[in-house]
Amino acid sequence: MTEILSSAIAEGGVLPAERVVDHPAWPTLKDAVETFRPWQSKDGSIDFDAEGAPTRETAAATIARVIEAIEELAPLLPHDADYHRAVVADLRRWAEGGFGVPDFLDSLLAFQPARTRADGLQHLVVFPMYTQNGNPDRNLEAVVLRMVWPDWLAELERTRYDNPLYCGLTFEDFTSGYDTNSAVLFPETIAVREAPERFTWGGIFCDREAARFRRVSEAAVRALGMELPDDIRDMLADQRRCQEAFALWDMVHDRTHSHGDLPFDPFMIKQRQPFWMYGLEELRCDLTAFKEAVRLEAEGVAQGRDVQYAVIFDRMFRFPVTGARVRNYDGLGGQLLFAYLHQHDVVRWTDNTLHIDWSRASQVTNQLCGEIEKLYRDGIDRPKLVHWFKAYELVSTYLAPHPGSVWAKGPEALDLSQPPRKLVDDVLPDEFPLSMFYEALAKKLRDVVASTKGITAGSDLPAAA
Repeated sequence: MTEILSSAIAEGGVLPAERVVDHPAWPTLKDAVETFRPWQSKDGSIDFDAEGAPTRETAAATIARVIEAIEELAPLLPHDADYHRAVVADLRRWAEGGFGVPDFLDSLLAFQPARTRADGLQHLVVFPMYTQNGNPDRNLEAVVLRMVWPDWLAELERTRYDNPLYCGLTFEDFTSGYDTNSAVLFPETIAVREAPERFTWGGIFCDREAARFRRVSEAAVRALGMELPDDIRDMLADQRRCQEAFALWDMVHDRTHSHGDLPFDPFMIKQRQPFWMYGLEELRCDLTAFKEAVRLEAEGVAQGRDVQYAVIFDRMFRFPVTGARVRNYDGLGGQLLFAYLHQHDVVRWTDNTLHIDWSRASQVTNQLCGEIEKLYRDGIDRPKLVHWFKAYELVSTYLAPHPGSVWAKGPEALDLSQPPRKLVDDVLPDEFPLSMFYEALAKKLRDVVASTKGITAGSDLPAAA
């Protein structure tokens, strides 16, 4: 089905030989957006009375350049014709309204990349938006991307891992909001007057994830004196192979948020909870992807083994040493995985060298997944606060809490007359500090992790010295 669709798209010109970023209108569009961005406030509007603000005429002329460039590029992408017409209309309305808080709901609803998932399909996306793990302000951004949807992945989604909203992506080029650590394109980041009833797509840039994974993993392997099996070393040298692993990992992870025995809203969007709850949820989804990858490997799917390597290496080497220590729930999940494997003798740190018993890694990693799944299943019958304490008990079995933690002293140390959300205030910003091992590793990898900002598949990938 995907092959037929891809062939039909190619014959219809939707996959043009010309790359969008090679068209002369692309650098014009990019320059206009970069000129406009510094004039915007945090909410995306322009305060024309602020120091350094442009005149209204200058701002309008700059947006006119953006519109003209979009209209020049649009014929290359007929599958996005409705979206490009809508985004031009939104840009014009924004300018005519004096550049207040932007509202691009109409163009957001018109952009439907998940409806036609074909490998290599190009999209030109222009929105005022923040970029998750990147720029927190709703600045105007422009990005050219391609869909990642090989036949084998499409078949797995169709037959086993239904996820009709998932879009695997790669970068072609982008403006400053993506010259960051952001590796996602999510509709909820876009400036709109009201959230739509439901979102219909979500994109993850597997090329950035793969490139970042390769650079940090290579540096960690050197720093820790690891001897790698040939299969893993070959994978780390192959960007395409790593991208495919991340595309599969992301697809299974994403759907897991709404699958399984869940005692609460899996995305926890409007809930205030201790950050270890978010850490366990993200780790549950990653370990579910790992468990499925073990099954796929047994069935002869080559990418299954690669997903297992990617989950273990990215979770253990990059996650714990990336970002600030304030409520770092992804870092917590990585620490927990390492500690669990270490305390079950799968990982050994001996003579300043890290050893991994790959013969037992799958079994023990799946065992941790089982412990988290049992926590969730039992949580269905528990009050929220009891569930939080049981989760804390699970984490603190393997990770040492901060010596000053109130939560570590148990329920009797907290004012239980308060609602649960108030007790979150008693959680320390770094409730589970880094171990001595990770403190040392963080120093060795700090510059390498920083060097992955804005990385893509086309970046120079060997790790910094």
